[in-house]
Amino acid sequence: MKVTEHIKQANGKTLFSFEIIPPQKGQNIQELYNNIDPLMEFKPPFIDVTTSREEYVYISKENGLLEQKMTRMRPGTVGICASLKYKYNVDAIPHVLCGGFTKEETEYVLLDCHYLGLDNLMALRGDAMKQEQFFSATKDGHKFASELVTQIKNLNSGKYLHEIIETPYNSDFCIGVAGYPEKHLEAPSMDADLRRLKEKVDAGADYVVTQMFFDNNKYFDFVTKARAIGITVPIIPGIKPIAIKRHLQVLPQIFKLDLPETLILEVESCKDNEQVRQVGVEWAIEQSKELIAQGAPVVHFYSMGKSENIKSIASAVF
Repeated sequence: MKVTEHIKQANGKTLFSFEIIPPQKGQNIQELYNNIDPLMEFKPPFIDVTTSREEYVYISKENGLLEQKMTRMRPGTVGICASLKYKYNVDAIPHVLCGGFTKEETEYVLLDCHYLGLDNLMALRGDAMKQEQFFSATKDGHKFASELVTQIKNLNSGKYLHEIIETPYNSDFCIGVAGYPEKHLEAPSMDADLRRLKEKVDAGADYVVTQMFFDNNKYFDFVTKARAIGITVPIIPGIKPIAIKRHLQVLPQIFKLDLPETLILEVESCKDNEQVRQVGVEWAIEQSKELIAQGAPVVHFYSMGKSENIKSIASAVF
């Protein structure tokens, strides 16, 4: 079922969902299942599965030199989605990236998703490669998420890259895109970033999921501004509980977001990460309660594949 249909059928009730990351190559997927199992009692209508782009690794050679190879450390997104769909009877949503994929490779991914009965996709530009300062498009790939949305919408209409096929068996993907309550780190301004979001929606995106934030006013202001420029699709807030002290430095650095001073002081006063984890849970509980009270369609949690803190939050609010 489409995310938009889940929201419509909820009749105003806020839904619970979360995002996971595939295991690294060589790891057992059972650990992923073990972390999903405790969250299924909250009846998530959908689960997002991230996609990693390619990265360079260095392999030691017998002559003492290093050989540079390109690889994907966390493959298997589409396969995991198929597994989740049939193991848990839940809608699994693969992330589809511009970065690291040609348009042709993207079409193959979309066809695999269609054949597997996946109804939803999250269309993202993706991050720059680790050795790059800025994102650069893959040769013969998309530069912007709006272009990726257009390719997906075209496929829904039977428009493939090289031909138009008239068939009653076209895909009908529901398309999600990312939104940034504190603006994308590369955007010159909040208004410019909102215009980019509207381009994605105008291209055919059906809903928006926001980057994490820790001040709900950022989300409420973002929704107000989005509505003011004509974005009418559901805007789902994304929440990540702080779990370690280092998050005070890492999260603002990576995602270019602000942390509320009250939260910073609480985390800094913690003696260890166990206390930090509890502070993060309590903060996310209050965030979630307010979001639900204000009618957020879904509260979406970035779990990073771990369930203990997400379960504590969900138990308190769902």
